[in-house]
Amino acid sequence: MELIEPVDVERVRPPHGVEPAMFALMLATFTIGTGEFAMMGLLPEFSHSLGISISRASSVISAYALGVVVGAPLIAVAGAKLPRRTLLLAMLVLFLVGNIGTILMPNLLDIEVMRFITGLPHGAFFGVSALVGASMVERARRGRAVGRVLSGIMISTVVGSPLSTYAANHLGWRVAYGAISVLGLLCFLALWYFAPRDKPHPDANALAELGAFKRPQVLLTLLTSAIGFGGLFAVYTFLTTALSDVTHLPDWAVALYQIVWGLGMVAGNSFGGAMADRNINRTILFSLAASCVFMIGFWLLLPSPVAMLLITFLIPATLIGISPAIQTHLMEVAGDAQTLAASLNNSAFNIANAAGTWLGAYLVSSGHGLGSIGWGAALLSAGGFVAYLITMAQARLSASR
Repeated sequence: MELIEPVDVERVRPPHGVEPAMFALMLATFTIGTGEFAMMGLLPEFSHSLGISISRASSVISAYALGVVVGAPLIAVAGAKLPRRTLLLAMLVLFLVGNIGTILMPNLLDIEVMRFITGLPHGAFFGVSALVGASMVERARRGRAVGRVLSGIMISTVVGSPLSTYAANHLGWRVAYGAISVLGLLCFLALWYFAPRDKPHPDANALAELGAFKRPQVLLTLLTSAIGFGGLFAVYTFLTTALSDVTHLPDWAVALYQIVWGLGMVAGNSFGGAMADRNINRTILFSLAASCVFMIGFWLLLPSPVAMLLITFLIPATLIGISPAIQTHLMEVAGDAQTLAASLNNSAFNIANAAGTWLGAYLVSSGHGLGSIGWGAALLSAGGFVAYLITMAQARLSASR
């Protein structure tokens, strides 16, 4: 039983059927996800081509992340009155401008600016895509619809990012981003043709969207994301090093385990979407609790290759399983601020990224060892669990008034 009275999402019908429209949305999230994650694998070739160190070159990743955090609320508020199809197409144009600019710019500073521009539509695009996906199906299937839309970014970690790294190593990083730009153009055409042609939202305005910040359920749910997802990034940031130095896996096995991690993300997203349609609250609490157990397993069982194979799958499977539930819950509690609330979840995700990475680096640099990342990550999952318990308690309190 849900603790709140959900706000409905206006139902729309795609002109050529739900499945082609859903695929177009998934392809777009795959493309944007590939564009984000590709640079992490391209850094060695990227830094070499510019004649700078990898640590200096990594500033382009920070520039993109800054664009994500800044762009999500700005675009959601500025585009509140627009049809969501129009807003999606406009954001893809901005994505293409940033990517093509990245290819053409000759020096690091200009590329940083282009990566910032490319990051601007990221958070809002995923939020609006999830809303559009949910609007095409009945309420009982919205969790699965959101999961399908977001599966593109999960698949990008398994397919898109490795292919980009391969292309960069053999043809250069600019060719890799050229291919991503071509894919982005195909996404634009697919969404233009298949996406539902919803009406403008004349009653929407900036103040209504900013009203999301006045809703305790929205803020507490975002807090759950910002804390609860942190453990995922704490582990993932140091996974390669931990598997090499503590589990003592050869390079080819480390690459295999990274694929297993990506498969865990895909499986968790699919399973989490189905579970969210049954009960959002239980899905979130179960996933956070289970991830806490597997994080502790990382701490205790890191030297074991067999145990780590399972843990490498189960950590992302449980934590990513929360994504559809969190996104769907935000839609239902946001009132007139659905676009902003859905977009802000990606900003919360990036805060979790920064917090988790910082905590992992702190534990390792303090001499606690790579295994300590597991119990640090478990604390973050536990923190997310407590945050969502508070979210549920606040909903009960509001309902009783």
